[in-house]
Amino acid sequence: MSNNGIGTKCVQAGYTPGNGEPRQIPIVQSTTFKYDTSEDMGKLFDLEASGYFYTRLQNPTNDYVAAKIAALEGGTAAMLTSSGQAANFFAIFNICECGSHIVASSSIYGGTFNLIEVTLKKMGIDVTFVDPNASEAELNAAFKENTRAVFGETIANPALTVLDIEKFAKVAHEHGVPLIVDNTFPTPVNCRPIEWGADIVTHSTTKYMDGHGAAVGGCIVDSGKFDWMAHADKFPGLCTPDDSYHGITYAEKFGKEGAFITKATAQLMRDFGCIQSPQNAFLLNLGLESLHVRMPRHVENGLAVAKFLSEQPEVKKVTYPGLEGDDYYEIAQKYLPNGGCGVVSFELEGGRKAAESFMKKLKLIAIETHVADARSCCLNPATSTHRQMTDEQLEAAGIPAGLIRVSCGLEDSADLIADIAQALK
Repeated sequence: MSNNGIGTKCVQAGYTPGNGEPRQIPIVQSTTFKYDTSEDMGKLFDLEASGYFYTRLQNPTNDYVAAKIAALEGGTAAMLTSSGQAANFFAIFNICECGSHIVASSSIYGGTFNLIEVTLKKMGIDVTFVDPNASEAELNAAFKENTRAVFGETIANPALTVLDIEKFAKVAHEHGVPLIVDNTFPTPVNCRPIEWGADIVTHSTTKYMDGHGAAVGGCIVDSGKFDWMAHADKFPGLCTPDDSYHGITYAEKFGKEGAFITKATAQLMRDFGCIQSPQNAFLLNLGLESLHVRMPRHVENGLAVAKFLSEQPEVKKVTYPGLEGDDYYEIAQKYLPNGGCGVVSFELEGGRKAAESFMKKLKLIAIETHVADARSCCLNPATSTHRQMTDEQLEAAGIPAGLIRVSCGLEDSADLIADIAQALK
């Protein structure tokens, strides 16, 4: 399967039925699993055998789907979570603790910004935010003795900045820490960050991977390439015995390929229980089967809408990495040669008031706190997803108060443009 194309992996990776077994991934809708002896179950608790004992930690349906996403991203292991927020939290907290520090791009989703800036700080994890366009020297200056990870988004939501993954990975590795990249918007169909040096990849599977607004979920993929033991002093949680799990040292027992996800499952999922439901995992897999077909259409519609908006006098600025003249057009050609996604951000003359008026006039495109769906939708981030941020923070993140984010779905582009045109008038 590893040599197959991305489309074949979308359809077939992760689950191979045996003779007489279900062709579709089965939904194992059970909290618990039966064993003949306590010794058999004990081996699972000691991580000496593979299997399942409680769905709060693992479930077969989830693992089939996680394996598919790992194959799509080119990773060695993956796990599903209850949401994209849970995925980002687990990815960071799995290698950080009270007293740790991370470096993060300032241009990220508002919920993730709040997670890092507010909630993780309450847990004793500090952060230095950097401009996504920062030079290597500026990135180096952000590191501290206690820095344990670097975080960014391939295509930021909703600023649509494009992360220079190679540059961020290079600097992170020079400091002996991994690069975590949220790859939600382009999906592995349009970008695979691991191929550019990222170590951990996260997703809000709620978005394009599901693609139909049916199931909230998240995923973490480990590249299996970061050598934790080479930097053992920075990552004691992976490189020293875990007393809460019979003294296992994850990096020694499971190696580079399996340590990160095993620890996240055996420790964090055990304690926080942010599991994705098997039913949601099943729905996610249905979305994944058509991901390679849907993404080109999203890109096609996004570019058509971006071109139209760029020609309208009422529009102050259009942001879309695939649009010639965009600030990130050149870097997008490097990382996203087949296009990025269907999300377009634009600012109207007249600011926040004009944005609110425009959205009220839309008929086909719905106002939703959602993005990356088969159905087109839009919102004003300053009054919704990013409303917890100050105007200064919004400006630093590249999100003016009057910005509108429109997510172009799978409808006919002519109909989307017609709806926007009548709302502008």
